[in-house]
Amino acid sequence: MWMELNLLIGGLCLGLALWLRPWRMLDGPLLTPALAGLVLLPWLWLLPQKMPQGLQVQLSGACLLVLMLGWPLAVLVLAGIALVVWGMGQAAPEAVLMQWVWTGLVPASLALGIGAVLRRWLPANPFIYTLGRAFLGTAASVFVAGLLFEGLQWLAGEPGRELSLIARWLMAWGDAFLTGMFGAIFVAFVPQWLATWSDERYLRPPTDRG
Repeated sequence: MWMELNLLIGGLCLGLALWLRPWRMLDGPLLTPALAGLVLLPWLWLLPQKMPQGLQVQLSGACLLVLMLGWPLAVLVLAGIALVVWGMGQAAPEAVLMQWVWTGLVPASLALGIGAVLRRWLPANPFIYTLGRAFLGTAASVFVAGLLFEGLQWLAGEPGRELSLIARWLMAWGDAFLTGMFGAIFVAFVPQWLATWSDERYLRPPTDRG
């Protein structure tokens, strides 16, 4: 059940991302954050393999990648991260596939949806972007992805694990803190590293109604 579902989600996301040809965005300032994601995030994803057996929760970083690179390019970078984790770690391919889908693709896709809702219904200003999209949006995306994973496990008849939802709740806020912090730093100092940021949109002076 898990293998087929993970292959379906991964295949759909990867196929859509390739169809959009996001590598064209690498001919510019986004090359640096893309390479940084490929170098740094595999170490976070490898941490569960170094911990005692049991509940494997971890920081994702996927929502930050979506802010920096946009969803299509983030999907490709997440695929590269999963390949690095597979090559450097000891986990089976099925475990790495599950990690790619539920730690990477699902939170990233939820973050894309939350970002679209915020852009549609809330004012365009830096506060909404940093607090709403980078911080609270990340917390919601990571936690809902964890809820979906735990719910599917329960439906599949797998035994529940004590305090799993509390652990996922806490890790979601850890991810949110890092994404919100880096999002605010990048807005202030290197906005060109944020594909989802636009000075014209978020720093536009108020309309003179006089």
